Amino acid sequence: MEFKDILDILPHRYPFLLIDRVLELDPGKSVVALKNVTANEPFFQGHFPGQPVMPGVLIVEAMAQAAAIMYDGDKRISDGLRLLVGIDKARFKRQVVPGDQLILKASSEQIKRNLGVCSVQAFVDDTQAAGAQLRVVALQEESS
Repeated sequence: MEFKDILDILPHRYPFLLIDRVLELDPGKSVVALKNVTANEPFFQGHFPGQPVMPGVLIVEAMAQAAAIMYDGDKRISDGLRLLVGIDKARFKRQVVPGDQLILKASSEQIKRNLGVCSVQAFVDDTQAAGAQLRVVALQEESS
């Protein structure tokens, strides 16, 4: 999947678009995505000066964006804006710093109506940096 395709799926834009590339996609089932973590990221200026660390909430956001891409191809949850509505079992196991490549792996566990539940992990150099169970809902657009 090319970067333009990611822009077509996600409404996010700089500085909140946290997916650079999709490496593998099985719509509605699984995704492997990539985030290049660079020293130019705006959050590193204040988190933390002299010892930059990617904030955990942004790692979770990157995982949620990967999940949103995964669910884009599933008709049960692809219509409308996909929003993160739940985070369970979140764990952070390794710091993510400039120069790292964050590999995001999501797999769908369950879909009920417009709510998807998935397991997502973030890896750096084959070492798990973070993981969580996320809930993603598709908001249906109201017709006038």
